[in-house]
Amino acid sequence: MEVMKTAMIKTRFGTFKAVFEPETDMGGYVVTAPKVQGAVSWGKNLTHAKKMIAEAIECAIEGEVILAAAQAGQVTMRKQKIPAFA
Repeated sequence: MEVMKTAMIKTRFGTFKAVFEPETDMGGYVVTAPKVQGAVSWGKNLTHAKKMIAEAIECAIEGEVILAAAQAGQVTMRKQKIPAFA
């Protein structure tokens, strides 16, 4: 049985600790960044999981920045219906 692994992941916004847990059903790794709310991903191997968590960290941070700007009235967000897939 594999154990959890950790690594420091470099992003455009700094370096963050990531935790990699083996995924027994699908294979690969589930990966989280504990200090970044919402940063969760999966990768078919450690290299792929590192790439995916870096992207998830950046997306989570960008989302927080946009939300904060919208709440401060600095940007306006439009609600738009997204058509359902057939």
